[in-house]
Amino acid sequence: MSTTWTDHVTGRRGYLVIDRLVRGVSSGGLRMRAGCTLEEVTGLARGMTMKEALHYHPEARYIPLGGAKGGIDCDPHDPEAYGVLVRYLRAMRPCIENFWTTGEDLGLSQDLVDRAAAEAGLVSSIQAVYPLLDDEQAARQRLADAFAVEVGGIGLDELAGGCGVAEAVLAALDRAGVPYAGTRVSVQGLGTMGGATARFLARAGLRIVAVADVKGTVANPDGLDVEALLTARDAFGAVDRTALRPGDAELPGEAWLEADAEVLVPAAVSYCVDTANQQRITARWIVEAANMPVLPEAEELLAARGVTVLPDVVVNSGTNAWWWWTLFGDIGPDAGEAFAHIRRSMRSLIDQMLARAEADGSTPRAAAHAIVADRLPEIANRFGWHR
Repeated sequence: MSTTWTDHVTGRRGYLVIDRLVRGVSSGGLRMRAGCTLEEVTGLARGMTMKEALHYHPEARYIPLGGAKGGIDCDPHDPEAYGVLVRYLRAMRPCIENFWTTGEDLGLSQDLVDRAAAEAGLVSSIQAVYPLLDDEQAARQRLADAFAVEVGGIGLDELAGGCGVAEAVLAALDRAGVPYAGTRVSVQGLGTMGGATARFLARAGLRIVAVADVKGTVANPDGLDVEALLTARDAFGAVDRTALRPGDAELPGEAWLEADAEVLVPAAVSYCVDTANQQRITARWIVEAANMPVLPEAEELLAARGVTVLPDVVVNSGTNAWWWWTLFGDIGPDAGEAFAHIRRSMRSLIDQMLARAEADGSTPRAAAHAIVADRLPEIANRFGWHR
């Protein structure tokens, strides 16, 4: 189901795509960015169906939902943005109340989504899933407690996804026999996902040599001070340049692509690696923390050059899964328990995907699609796609 909405105040457009329902419910975040399109949201909704299926385990309390996505064509920095968000949520209220659970995505924080949802008259942005819970009150309290947990001054909800991305990187390095120490990483985006990924990788011993934000790229071949950069960023992930050290260089925005690094982590926007700029990449791995950052045609060219792309549907699925593991009660509101569960699940998925790719002689993305294709019939037979 595809819905296009036009804001009666500003004329800006928003979109909602329901790719699939499982037990009558779908899951997928809401993004806000200038230039967001229905085609983009449709691709993201299909990706959410895959992410849900990948984390399906018959013995778990967490039951996969269908895939969906929302998008608003508006710059989140625009003074009108919050009003547009509230009116969008008010217009989509019947969907959110009944069959679409949503949350933060590109350009929006969960706090902002929650505040706008309340103003739009919603109980919660995930209230459609409440009828599937054994004990709604206990589940909601568990999730609220988890959102209140902080680790090093950063909320657990902001760290869960980055923990999963970092574990994907580490699993790929382990499989290739590459030591963590000395492995160089370039990250595009220092928002929720990119910032957490950089923190976990730096603490694992990898060297973050470049970070890109809206102002450009900051680079240091000897390694950036990730913690200092995280402290100096604003709400949108932009780093205050006065916090840079003497050895840190300010470079153009796309310089992160050609950084002398083994691993690239695009963690900001979709479609940022195309057939032209992929030629500048010398990294061995691209780990997709953002949704759809590498165009399919570019991925084919990269694969021909021996560059491995670990796909977004696996790599950045940790945030979504953490929400549901916590809400359904597979894990408690505890950082150590959450990180351990995310790492186990992510490592298992990465190992399965890369083993399947090797066995089939395919790319990791094709292998991920094959794994999903194997799981979807079981989910459909057990739960059905529709009400």
